[in-house]
Amino acid sequence: MNKAIKFLIIFFSLTLLCFAQDDVQIGMRLNKFERERGGLYDYSNPDEINIKVMVWGYVYFPGQYIIPSTSSVNDLLALAGGPLKDADIEDLRLFRINIDSTQSMIKFDYNDLLWEEKLSGNVRIPNLKAGDILLVPGYERFFFKDYLSIILSITSVLTSVAILLVTIYHD
Repeated sequence: MNKAIKFLIIFFSLTLLCFAQDDVQIGMRLNKFERERGGLYDYSNPDEINIKVMVWGYVYFPGQYIIPSTSSVNDLLALAGGPLKDADIEDLRLFRINIDSTQSMIKFDYNDLLWEEKLSGNVRIPNLKAGDILLVPGYERFFFKDYLSIILSITSVLTSVAILLVTIYHD
């Protein structure tokens, strides 16, 4: 019994030594491969007038962007890494505070650009202005692989419990 306790103490001590980090700062992520979500992205052009806009929602890199004033919503969406698989690109929204302090919401369907063979006259992608917020709504979707993963997890737990019960009551 003493050998087992000594082994466990040595094992846990070595594990702690292997994973100890002495260069950790407050607020720093321990996993260096994990990417921060959100932040300030500067794509400004010193030869042009630049504006600050924001992207919120289901994009790969939400945050505040400094971009040339000639940039379009397409450019901003591309700079944000594009929409996630759960994004609802049929209901993109551009929130804007106008000069007279009124607020406006411009809704548009990005699928019109992706899938239509010819653009009809009513498809309009709005131009960006300083302070605009592009909202990319979405909802979490489950695909076949997600359902399969859930079913396999439940099945493996039930199988493990059944094997444990058979082992216990067999003796």
